[in-house]
Amino acid sequence: MIIVSIYVDDLIFTGRDELMFTEFKDSMNHEFDMVDLGKMRYFLGLEVLQRSDGVFICQKKYALEVLKRFGMDNDNFVHNPIIPGYKLMKDENRVKVDKTYYK
Repeated sequence: MIIVSIYVDDLIFTGRDELMFTEFKDSMNHEFDMVDLGKMRYFLGLEVLQRSDGVFICQKKYALEVLKRFGMDNDNFVHNPIIPGYKLMKDENRVKVDKTYYK
């Protein structure tokens, strides 16, 4: 069995049989003008790392691009609006706070 995924002009496939991979690539190259980019590294904004102990995905590159697009790429990534170690307690005076500051 071979699993094929196509998105616009990108095609990825997976399975267990290397001979089937070769036959599939040859048949696709015969019908279409294609370039084999090797093992997948990025697909639809996902970074893909293929190792012997598994396949790992992350969106670090995409997240950094979003931050750059909105001019936030130089912001402090670890900003915390609360003092570390501060003990929280109920405000008996019920002073309203801006909830959006903590979201």
